[in-house]
Amino acid sequence: MSSEANLLPLIVEPEQLAEQLDAPSLLIIDVPLKAESHEQGHVPGAVLLDNKRLLRGTGEVPNEVPDEEALSALFSSLGLTRDTHVVAYDDEGGGWAGRLLWTLELIGHTRYSYLNGGIHAWRAAGLPESTESSAPTPSNYQAEMLHPEVAIDRIELSERLGEKGFAIWDARTRAEYDGEKGDNKRLGHIPGAVNLDWTDAMDKDRDLRIRDYAELVTELEALGLTPDMEVVTHCQTHHRSGFTWLVGKALGFEKMRAYAGSWKEWGNRDDTPVEK
Repeated sequence: MSSEANLLPLIVEPEQLAEQLDAPSLLIIDVPLKAESHEQGHVPGAVLLDNKRLLRGTGEVPNEVPDEEALSALFSSLGLTRDTHVVAYDDEGGGWAGRLLWTLELIGHTRYSYLNGGIHAWRAAGLPESTESSAPTPSNYQAEMLHPEVAIDRIELSERLGEKGFAIWDARTRAEYDGEKGDNKRLGHIPGAVNLDWTDAMDKDRDLRIRDYAELVTELEALGLTPDMEVVTHCQTHHRSGFTWLVGKALGFEKMRAYAGSWKEWGNRDDTPVEK
């Protein structure tokens, strides 16, 4: 077991990761929007994760978290052990990678990093890519919901609307937030939620890395979100908000939570309050 990978920060730059590729404790997971992206080229040694495995996939809210049995099977198939340091990335600026890291946080596996900018930043840095698939060595990982507080369900969310020090970051587009777009029974947003589109937290000029921290903190504060608050983030299925959850953590928001049911659940019910 090498301790080298322990030195990796939450947000890791391509060059930092490139220096650590041989660390035995490292598990690099590529969780792209489309599997073809992985086949075209990935970080050497990265294993491919089908993003659908991060979702329950059944029931009225298929985007809910898989149960402990499904998560145990998933992380065992990826070769996760208690000593593993996971580095996640994707091909779309951090949505699916963020959802993966949030899931790891939920099960108490806190040794993880995000490759800032994902494959776009890796390529732009001119670092080597592989087109060979890496098969993980399966492990026997028992997943338990050790940090349930990083998730919030519809009932708790409903009860806490308007509470001081509690805020909701809606990561959807402005049109969805305003109720002009969406394929739900009801359109709009959760009362009191503020909107910052997930893509607005990405730096389009720096290969989709997280934008300048000071600027982002200022923008979030202008919306009423401060690092001392308990902030719940969501989108339609907690895919885009995987990234905003991660951004909050990177910015020092210590009580970041996510609502996995997201608008898919909230907007398809008759008993949830909705604002436009």
